[in-house]
Amino acid sequence: MEQELQSLETEARQSLQELNDQNLLEEFRIRFLGRKGKFSSIMRQLGTVSAEDRPRIGQLANSIKAEIEKLFEDRQQAIIASIGGPKSQGPDLTLPGRYPVPGKLHPITQVMRETCSIFENLGFSVAEGPDIELDYYNFEALNIPAHHPARDMHDTFYISDSVLLRTHTSPMQARIMEVQQPPLRVIAPGKVYRCDSDITHTPMFHQVEGFLVDKNISFADLKGVLTVFTQKMFKKDLPLRFRPSFFPFTEPSAEVDIACVMCDGAGCRVCKKTGWLEILGSGMIDPEVFKMVGYDPAVYSGFAFGLGIERIAMLKYGIDDIRLFYENDQRFLSQF
Repeated sequence: MEQELQSLETEARQSLQELNDQNLLEEFRIRFLGRKGKFSSIMRQLGTVSAEDRPRIGQLANSIKAEIEKLFEDRQQAIIASIGGPKSQGPDLTLPGRYPVPGKLHPITQVMRETCSIFENLGFSVAEGPDIELDYYNFEALNIPAHHPARDMHDTFYISDSVLLRTHTSPMQARIMEVQQPPLRVIAPGKVYRCDSDITHTPMFHQVEGFLVDKNISFADLKGVLTVFTQKMFKKDLPLRFRPSFFPFTEPSAEVDIACVMCDGAGCRVCKKTGWLEILGSGMIDPEVFKMVGYDPAVYSGFAFGLGIERIAMLKYGIDDIRLFYENDQRFLSQF
């Protein structure tokens, strides 16, 4: 056993002289000094040594182990110093610093701000209203009385019989018109809520309601405003198509399509080979809405439109799943 311990010391010295890597140094420690290493294997034989030789062998073993540990530490410090070089004396102040990644606005916020900016340049003012709305302003004042079938289109979150989470920002029409007189030119951006969730719908999304009221306002004015908006938003002279539709608070009503931004109207998978993409709903304000707020429909006319910001963002950036906006994936968000 004494010879084994002396051979172990000689082997350890030679092995340490050849090491110049921290990973190899760790392998050495495990191989020689670990719980299952060579030194531990030899020490398990101590019980077979005679009682009179055991103290001397034990003392020799402790001395050799201490020597190997000292050689190991010395070699470790030498390797660290050789790797560190000038850095071992302190940080190198000539190296460039680490710059934090700057924050960016969420793509929905970017599109919302751009939308508001376009309409403000067209003379519209911005008005905001409550997310928790009265049934009266959300439905009744917009010509959607109780039990009207159009209520089924909204999938409403009700808080009580008369209080709900607004399903659109259109309640601002009634709120503003009942306290202000024409002419009016207003957009109402904000969050809206509906019981719906899939790759094109979320329970909470963003909408911009716009309306203009004055004397002698026609459908041609509506077409002109929306044409300018789409040209500014998509940076293209995109054709528009107005399809007859139904909304309780506008008459006549129209869905507005634009030429597919992916294929420029040629037909592709995104537009289902039609060459068109639906973008918003619009129409002339129904005379019944004017009567609810005390306007004379024989004197005033106006138009209204509502667009979903997520829908605009998906078309603008070529995104096919609305849920990507809300998963907080930095790989996605950092692209905008």
